Amino acid sequence: MPKLRLDDRALISVFGKDAEALLQGLVTTDLGALAADEVRPGALLTPQGKIFFDFLISRDGGTLRLETSRGQADALLKRLTLYKLRSAVELSLLSPSPVAVVFGEERPEGSYRDQRFEKAGMSVFRLYREVAGADASVADYDRLRIEAGIAVSERDYALQDAFPHDVLMDLNGGLSFRKGCYVGQEVVSRMQHRGTARRRVVIVSGQAELPPTGTSLSIGGRPIGSLGTVQDKAGLAIVRVDKAGEAIAKGDPILAADVPVTLTLPGWTGLTFPAEADEASV
Repeated sequence: MPKLRLDDRALISVFGKDAEALLQGLVTTDLGALAADEVRPGALLTPQGKIFFDFLISRDGGTLRLETSRGQADALLKRLTLYKLRSAVELSLLSPSPVAVVFGEERPEGSYRDQRFEKAGMSVFRLYREVAGADASVADYDRLRIEAGIAVSERDYALQDAFPHDVLMDLNGGLSFRKGCYVGQEVVSRMQHRGTARRRVVIVSGQAELPPTGTSLSIGGRPIGSLGTVQDKAGLAIVRVDKAGEAIAKGDPILAADVPVTLTLPGWTGLTFPAEADEASV
């Protein structure tokens, strides 16, 4: 099975009798639904409902473990410490912080199934220990993410600039609408019930090699989003799906710089471009 060590990740341990209650009242993930052998996405939001920090969360016995990027780790630990107050919770940044990813149907011992890929019908596992014989590359992992439509912060979107709906957390197990209050919950619940999410992750297919990350996607010179992760002719982007759907329905070209592209919503989401859905109902 291909396996890869991710050197840009960090692990935060959250331990103590109040640990689960503390996080349950702060983050988007419903910890009551988190199984012992899986990892789920999650976020700590701003009061305005945007993603302040993002992470993957799992259980390690009686400890909750947050896997995040190295660039976020110190600030996330500090923010959680501020919320802790007098709760019986111990927070620590683990060192070393080994994170490995394994692709394939056969489950490695002691691994955690990544629920983001599971939703997309793929078997990807995470290991929080050193692994020998790593034989996959970051490019291999990126291609898998593009195929599954899985966006990550700092590559596909900027923190404090995206809502959970924008990055499909409402569909991949990272956003709960039933567990009660948490930071930013009122805003994302209102978006859910009113159906006002206008930006979504799309898979981008170019007629030629795509330009670099950050390049605008445009219709008639008007930007609708920008490229995130790029691999040759394929990539990810977060775009205005209403504008994209209108262009698709009319047959108007969508460009990444001067490269014509096709946009596809990840099949596992069940989402459709609004204009396409309107035409289908006529």
